[in-house]
Amino acid sequence: MEIYQLRTFVTVAKLGHITKAADALHVTQPAVTGHIKALEQELGIALFERSHGKISLTKAGEILLPEVEKTLYAFNSTLVRAKEIKGEISGRVIVGTIGDPDFLRLGSFLSGLMTTLPLLEIKTRSAHAMAILDGVTTKKMTAGFHIGTVINPDLASLPLRSIRYRVVAPPSFAERLPGCGWGDVAAMPWIGAPEKCHIHQLLLSLFGQHGLRPNIVMETDELNAPHSLVRAGLGFALLREDLALAAAARGDIVIWSHATIGTQLSFVYRADMDIEPMIVGMLAVLRDTWDLEDTAP
Repeated sequence: MEIYQLRTFVTVAKLGHITKAADALHVTQPAVTGHIKALEQELGIALFERSHGKISLTKAGEILLPEVEKTLYAFNSTLVRAKEIKGEISGRVIVGTIGDPDFLRLGSFLSGLMTTLPLLEIKTRSAHAMAILDGVTTKKMTAGFHIGTVINPDLASLPLRSIRYRVVAPPSFAERLPGCGWGDVAAMPWIGAPEKCHIHQLLLSLFGQHGLRPNIVMETDELNAPHSLVRAGLGFALLREDLALAAAARGDIVIWSHATIGTQLSFVYRADMDIEPMIVGMLAVLRDTWDLEDTAP
């Protein structure tokens, strides 16, 4: 069997469509069909079921898919390393960033990327969470950091760390805040965020599970602004737990102890690019930066 046949198998399995797979692989539809047929003949088993123009994995195909992905990952890792040695991985990457660069370990990531893949032209673009998903989906961005749940089937993600957010209030609420219930807190003036921002989604989710909506009286698109605005007495806000605890220790804000909400920091990229040497190289640098186990995506 050939590597290109395995690559075709994985692409068709992920996209569930011959035409989309052909477009992603830059080959013709008959070529995709031929690759799959040759691989099935080589293995002696049917990998896909075809019915009414649809294609889906057989039980055997489902069992083999993770093994083939591991094989492709090992092959591409070797290819990336060989090209690193020869300095051949080149091109332009646009990485979407969100929030605090230090929290993202952005400097370490970019430094590692420049050292490992010196011929890459690297650009970063700061954006809100949903805008990064849109940018990666439409190929305006190569990849990006994202906070929240990724449910787009066209995207893959590498989880980096879990995050918790806390409800914070101005210092003037210190005495009465402990006795407040969910309805009381929802009715307080809130500092919100744009719709595409992960803070907006988290805030609606936090109160939505209690059948409530927060009383948003102002909105800011500066992710670091809520701290100073809360400290100034303008309203309540959601703040990342590490920042909230530090600010509370300084007396800048007070924390409502009855609520926390968790989410995930991930690195997202197009699922049909997960075997591209450029993406494999970026993920390898990220795993090293975040000290993650080096396993296949």
